Amino acid sequence: MSIDQSSKNDPMFPGKPAESRPGPRFLAPYAVDPLTSRGRLVPEPPCDTRSPYARDRDRILHASAFRRLNYKTQVFIYHEGDHYRSRLTHSLEVAQIARALARTLRVDEDLAEGLALAHDLGHPPFGHAGERALDAAMTGAGGFDHNAQSLRVVTELEKKYARFDGLNLTWETLEGLVKHNGPLMGPNAARHGKAVTPVPESILLYCAKQDLELATFASVEAQAAALADDIAYNNHDIDDGFRAGLFTFAELAEVPIARRALAEVRTAHPGIDGTRLLYESIRRLITSMIEDAVAETERRLARLAPRSAADVRQAPNAMIAFSEKMQRDLDQLRAFLATHVYRQSRIARIMDDAGSVVRDLFKRYSEEADALPPEWRGSASRDTRAYARHICDFIAGMTDRYALAEHRRLFDATPDLR
Repeated sequence: MSIDQSSKNDPMFPGKPAESRPGPRFLAPYAVDPLTSRGRLVPEPPCDTRSPYARDRDRILHASAFRRLNYKTQVFIYHEGDHYRSRLTHSLEVAQIARALARTLRVDEDLAEGLALAHDLGHPPFGHAGERALDAAMTGAGGFDHNAQSLRVVTELEKKYARFDGLNLTWETLEGLVKHNGPLMGPNAARHGKAVTPVPESILLYCAKQDLELATFASVEAQAAALADDIAYNNHDIDDGFRAGLFTFAELAEVPIARRALAEVRTAHPGIDGTRLLYESIRRLITSMIEDAVAETERRLARLAPRSAADVRQAPNAMIAFSEKMQRDLDQLRAFLATHVYRQSRIARIMDDAGSVVRDLFKRYSEEADALPPEWRGSASRDTRAYARHICDFIAGMTDRYALAEHRRLFDATPDLR
């Protein structure tokens, strides 16, 4: 759409000259066009100063669930130290990389950024240990999936607005949040190994109200956010793991992609060591991953030649991806981090104890409704399955420190998690 065209009959920005408002003037043809958004479940008047996706991003930033990410575990419990990542700082790093990818690929930066900021809103306390504990506790009641919980947060659990529950985000943001890792059903999901696990109940229930087209891929913007997540966590887990003393440079150099980065830094800066060597190497790793992803994405886009965002959604494969060589390198890096960080004996012991905190809380609330805080008692359903989901929502929204405080309130002994 040219500037002249976009200035005519624009319902999103009434009365605004084209040069003074956001718009898709320089977007690629395969980008999501904010002027043709499918809108919100509850219709709202347009904003004179922001596109629909900029409004979504801002609503996510101001959500209570987003603030609570500051005290939710990424890898290390919050009291381990001030310099380790939390879910909040992780989300900010993902957003920065997602914006960089979106800008390079000429797609909507606001949509990519909003999805990056929202992608972990549904994570419970204590990271994947908390998720596993909640999923086990919800056996027979719909299970627990952090991606589905993110959808519940933005469509139901945030309660700030007079006219609706949730944040009333656009269809494109909700679609990207649910499908950023690929289709959830249909031939494409089966082809890419995503159909082994049933679609979470919470997602199916929402799609009965607003169809998010679970059998197709999400937009390029959503795919950019998903790949940015991979780049961010692989690199900041190297940083946090090294700072925690879980491995040495010599051990890290066993991973080919890390060995090449370390050697490049040492060649450019003889005698460098410690955190400077660490950061310089991580900078190069991030750059190499982004450049590889952009090159592979451009190859895929050239083959498909999509003329619209709809073409991207109907494609047989994701558009944004790493090359096969980079994917092999990352598989080796992930295996190293799994051994030296995620399954390291001290971390594994702490996570086991953290999982027991979540299990204890779920059991106590299930058996004793009065154990819930007053504001959560009154809205509890008498239906057993609905009550289990109610408890699940409460626990999933907890920060690490609040979960520990609740455990100390209800039990005589609470794990130290150190």
